[in-house]
Amino acid sequence: MHRFRSTASAFVIASCVLGTAIAPIVATAAGPSAWPQWGQNPQHTGQSSAVGQSADRLLADVVYDPFVPNEQKASFGDLLAHYQAPLLDGNDVFMEVKTGSYTGSSTWNTQIWGENAFTWQDGRLTQKWAWASDWKPEPNSPAVGSSPTERWGLLGWEPVFHAVMTGNFIYAPGAYGAIWKLNRQTGAVMKWITPFAAGGDRDPNTFVSGPLSADAAGNVYYSVLKLDPADPYGIDKSHDIPGSWLVKVSADVATSVAYSTLVAGAPTSCETTFSLAELPWPPTPDAVVPTGPCGTQRPGINVAPAIAPDGTIYTVSRAHFRTRYGYVIAVNPNLTPKWAASLRGHLNDGCNDGTQFSVLPPNGTSGGCIAGAHAGVDPATNAQPAGRVIDQSSSSPTVAPDGSVLYGAYSRYNYARGHLFKFSSAGGFLAAYDFGWDTTPAILSHADGSYSVVEKDNHYDAGSYCNDNKVCPLAPPGPYYMSILSGVTLRPEHQFLNTNTESCYYQNNGNLKCRSDHPGGFEWCINAPAVDANGVIYANSEDGNLYVINPDGSLKQHLFLKLALGAAYTPLAIGGDGKIYTENDGHLFVVGN
Repeated sequence: MHRFRSTASAFVIASCVLGTAIAPIVATAAGPSAWPQWGQNPQHTGQSSAVGQSADRLLADVVYDPFVPNEQKASFGDLLAHYQAPLLDGNDVFMEVKTGSYTGSSTWNTQIWGENAFTWQDGRLTQKWAWASDWKPEPNSPAVGSSPTERWGLLGWEPVFHAVMTGNFIYAPGAYGAIWKLNRQTGAVMKWITPFAAGGDRDPNTFVSGPLSADAAGNVYYSVLKLDPADPYGIDKSHDIPGSWLVKVSADVATSVAYSTLVAGAPTSCETTFSLAELPWPPTPDAVVPTGPCGTQRPGINVAPAIAPDGTIYTVSRAHFRTRYGYVIAVNPNLTPKWAASLRGHLNDGCNDGTQFSVLPPNGTSGGCIAGAHAGVDPATNAQPAGRVIDQSSSSPTVAPDGSVLYGAYSRYNYARGHLFKFSSAGGFLAAYDFGWDTTPAILSHADGSYSVVEKDNHYDAGSYCNDNKVCPLAPPGPYYMSILSGVTLRPEHQFLNTNTESCYYQNNGNLKCRSDHPGGFEWCINAPAVDANGVIYANSEDGNLYVINPDGSLKQHLFLKLALGAAYTPLAIGGDGKIYTENDGHLFVVGN
């Protein structure tokens, strides 16, 4: 579950259950019914051309993260990690695997990440090979810094290791900003590919950041982030990043462009926020926040680039010091800048003076802004709210059938729900919906050529905008929807509400025992839903069920797998034969008939 819990000095995001080790395997070129990457295809639409099987029974259970109990203990019961989507083609399954040892969240580097290959034989998912990478994640950042509403670095959230399948090969993250090319059938290393000249700059502070993506021609795209080890996330604002790059690998040759080039003209001086001593916010109706250095533009950690059918690459950038200065970026196939659309200046649903829609209580009331505050502003800045790019998220762009681009950004004042942004193919702002936290939305295409947008829609029990529950009381938990939004307006067309209140588990005798202890329901613990050829939606919940939802928002089916309280947000995938692959508590579960 991704709940934002307030502590003495920081907000900690909880998550939704994930898991431990699966694997890559054999095959021919991935077809449209395969699942070769994050979001299924280069556009990340999460849509398969296969019809999902009936969710009648559990077909396989594979552990890919054996350290989940330790990770949960380190995070007070929550699983703060991101995991790879299963890569599927024919009978073959490729999955992230963790080995090594877990020695705490202060350093993740004793763990070893890799890919394992599995194949279906006689109805059983059988391992074929295992491969270990030298990749390590960006370092943790337990400190919150001087600003109560900024989110400095990872705050306990373990970054994702995420390979991509293209043709007969698996490309997987490596150390020093390089990637590895593997033979799908054997796991043998075919090539080490680096964006740096002559394999130089083998700096352990240079990271492959986020999932690898591939276009229809087999070109591979990913981001590289180089951090200053003295202060990786610039908490004291004196240590900027040495550099970051968008990398394209074509015919196994890597070229790159600096993110600072892709967002030329980004400001160097940025607004900060009010201090906790000034609560409630804004301190006065016309108060102005201080300004400070922005830091260099660089990728959001865990962002997977998306590639439109015309070859345009979409990714997401942010100022290293300021989460409120983010951009959705369009890049030409030759890695020259196309446009950069700011996530600032588009929202107006903050402080509530009663004249327009707001997510907050009326000004001057408990949880609201001060009396007399201007309509719509972010209480922490007294300015028009910004969509924020934070490193604890795995939100990645989705390219819709009409060429528009969707991105789920974070915002704190709306109870940590964030906002889903929609931009045109030319970079113009089109619409927003007030949920976007850690989500890569899926597309539900219709026969008439129109489409809907599918995403989780959780209402968290999180304070509205500050770290003081007396000023910003907790919202009641729930409701928890899977929302089907209009592709044009991003307004809800249908919503499925999880009304289950029972936590369940299997006893030793195999019987299911339940108790009603969640009156507000359970969170949807996904970051990327899956949609089959008939528009049927698949999503897993913290209540441990895989839910199968019809295109009109009605429930088709559900199957209990394993209770997932405090679970990490995870992606789902659909195999070419319709099997459903879902993750929960470090386990890969395969469901079908």
